[in-house]
Amino acid sequence: MTMLVGFAPSRAARTQRRRLVAVLAFDGVVLSDLATPCDVFGRVRDSKGNRQYEVRVCGCRRRIASEHLGFEVPWSLTTLRRADTIVVPGIDPIDRPVPEELMRGLRRAIARGARVASICTGAFVLARTGALNGLKATTHWLAAEELARHYPEIEVNPDVLYVDNGKILTSAGAAAGLDLCLHLVRRDLGAEVASCTARLAVMPLERAGGQAQFIIHDAPAVDDQDRDGNAITLDRKEPPQRAVAARDCQPGGHESENSEPAICRASGRNAGELGCCRACPPSTAAPGNNAFVR
Repeated sequence: MTMLVGFAPSRAARTQRRRLVAVLAFDGVVLSDLATPCDVFGRVRDSKGNRQYEVRVCGCRRRIASEHLGFEVPWSLTTLRRADTIVVPGIDPIDRPVPEELMRGLRRAIARGARVASICTGAFVLARTGALNGLKATTHWLAAEELARHYPEIEVNPDVLYVDNGKILTSAGAAAGLDLCLHLVRRDLGAEVASCTARLAVMPLERAGGQAQFIIHDAPAVDDQDRDGNAITLDRKEPPQRAVAARDCQPGGHESENSEPAICRASGRNAGELGCCRACPPSTAAPGNNAFVR
């Protein structure tokens, strides 16, 4: 029997390794989707104030161009070889080519069991690896139909904020990326740490993943004042808020000047009142599946 007298592990050995998060950067990356995991995971601390994640933005090229600006990527794709979690941000446009070197690195990481999460249209990049085949997935509701059309092997759900398949996760667009990242923090470190992180990010702890991607709110009654400073209350009964599934609000229902107002099936309201529908390009609507009826 071998006995070690007076042996003590080094300080480095006693210190728990930070979880490594790799955030992919490529031309056409959606900046908010790239910033979200950096911000959320970078804020996570334990009860002693120690960082719990090491976040690295990595890519196959040093210089990356997005829609609004160009920037330098500090880490190479070698980070993918040992990353615990890899985040794939959105890409714009969705069919923009991604370097094969990056795709190879992502496939290898998936094959060794790394956890991979996409935000928004990053699902299109993740789908190119084949990792989503046979799984449920989501993306921004505006792009969900295209994802299902290009990748029929994927069961696309446009009505949820994120989908957790264990090692493979996908989220809807914009703010849903925050929900996904907080969900991962809670999975890793528990609800208490996730709650503290949410407060630092000025976010609720977590919206349920199955929540609708958007909710239509009617304008609330407001209190105002007359010229003498007396309060004026608008006495009006408010209809209840209604969660509207993305499938009930597909783009494409636009009015012409001489037509009757288009009505949204989901809410029963004039389409002109719904900013999300009014801004949608008609070219993305599926034939025979418009959300509006005359």
